[in-house]
Amino acid sequence: MQNGIDSLDQDLSGLKPKAWRAKLAELTEAHGLYQDLGARHFATFVDHGNTLLVTFETVQGIQNLSEQALPLGFDLVRNQGWSHLCLVSNGDTWFRDENVYTFFDQLDDDGFFEEFDNVLFYGAGPCGYAASAFSVSAPGATVLAIQPQATLDPRITEWDDRFTEMRRTSFTDRYGYAPEMLDGAAKAFVIYDPYEPLDAMHAALFARPNVTRLRMPFMGTAIQTRLIEMEILYALMADLGANTLSESAFYRHTRARRNNGGYLKRLMAQLDHQDRPYMVALLCRNVTSRLRAPRFRRRLQGLQKRSQAGEFPWPPEAKKADDSAQ
Repeated sequence: MQNGIDSLDQDLSGLKPKAWRAKLAELTEAHGLYQDLGARHFATFVDHGNTLLVTFETVQGIQNLSEQALPLGFDLVRNQGWSHLCLVSNGDTWFRDENVYTFFDQLDDDGFFEEFDNVLFYGAGPCGYAASAFSVSAPGATVLAIQPQATLDPRITEWDDRFTEMRRTSFTDRYGYAPEMLDGAAKAFVIYDPYEPLDAMHAALFARPNVTRLRMPFMGTAIQTRLIEMEILYALMADLGANTLSESAFYRHTRARRNNGGYLKRLMAQLDHQDRPYMVALLCRNVTSRLRAPRFRRRLQGLQKRSQAGEFPWPPEAKKADDSAQ
């Protein structure tokens, strides 16, 4: 079986859209199924293990985030021995489509999710909305959603001035309000940056007893990309599948942000905004002691000159431990 699954490790990058989709259909039909769901959606299923990962992804996200232009679940199929159901949209649709609803209805009628010991739902942004909303099809599932929207119904989220092209799309019919759809989940995790106001406001709508909201300050609007850069997204997913994901486990993994350039730059920008040169000096000193970071080194040198000119006190050097101390 593993030899067969290894055939999923193919490079589809560089293919034109029609050829890419045809090749992906060929790969997944050999291990499960491929199904068109109207003009903008399709589904793939790889049947492998007793844990089922359900991901919601976009064509554009797959091609931009994967060097091989493969759904992110494929790596987990191979490395964790999981089965994988992938719902794919062409563009951001929030999967608000009757064909998608009917597909999940059919899975429910067939008892599809009951065939697995463990069911996980995952998505980011509009796909995080969909992972939360459609998880209602599998009561007892576990959900990981990154920066999800709760709804785009303007009567609830009129403060969100993004996604105006979706204003005419219904978010009040079936599989509608994502936080309510999570009520049947065993547990759910929502990752967001509290310094991104609109994302934080959506995250607040997910406050429920079975939902753990996980803050990632200064990660910006593309947290999924940052998690992939830091090589911790799959670790979080593995913990999710093993039922060991928790706040403490999450924050242990995300210590990797200390080496992420995007995070460090946003943190420095925030300290600059607060006019805290003392803290910026501490940050730059820490970064340059661990990493090759010319920008932070130049900034540190500039701060030293400002301190010498009397603008602010220079932070003392940390004392080194005395190995001879008794």
